[in-house]
Amino acid sequence: MRLALAACALAVASCASGPPAPEWEAAAHGALKGFQSAYLAGRTQPAEQEFARARSALAATGRAELVARAELVRCAARVASLDFDDCPGYRALAADAPPAERAYAAYLAGKAQAADVALLPEHHRSVSADNLAAIADPFSRLVAAGVLFRQAAITPPGITAAVDTASAQGWRRPLLAWLGVQAKRAEDAGDRLAAQAIRRRMELVAGER
Repeated sequence: MRLALAACALAVASCASGPPAPEWEAAAHGALKGFQSAYLAGRTQPAEQEFARARSALAATGRAELVARAELVRCAARVASLDFDDCPGYRALAADAPPAERAYAAYLAGKAQAADVALLPEHHRSVSADNLAAIADPFSRLVAAGVLFRQAAITPPGITAAVDTASAQGWRRPLLAWLGVQAKRAEDAGDRLAAQAIRRRMELVAGER
């Protein structure tokens, strides 16, 4: 999910003449941005700390739907990095989540139905391996690729698009995950030289070369 999915609830008020935004909005918005940046960079502990800050600020409002949205941001980052789970943080709040959040949770799980699709952000409504490049936002593009992978619907060009996206952004965690997919495909195809080249690239990304 783009971080902007939660912007309606989390973004700091932009109108200078209006009342100041509550402190929790600024704290949660900044912490979620920090979480996303740290997680995609592969810095797990700082990411967990930033997410805990964001969740605490949102929980202080007593509004489960806001915390559910933050949990979906975390789930989306995992899907983009091919780190699949059943999104336990969101599941604990699902009963109080609005329909759009429930639809997005189903999408991330690779189980979106027709009724869910209409509630998704526009760029996720007709995702296929052939139109990933049409998704302008890099994070959303990786999330879409992760969903396709989860559905066993990803193609070699789609994998390449995911690798190129993560590489262009310098996002170490998803880049290593998608390079791993590329390497396995090369190995399964018996292309030893290509697999070795990809593995060397993975070592470089991981700081082992």
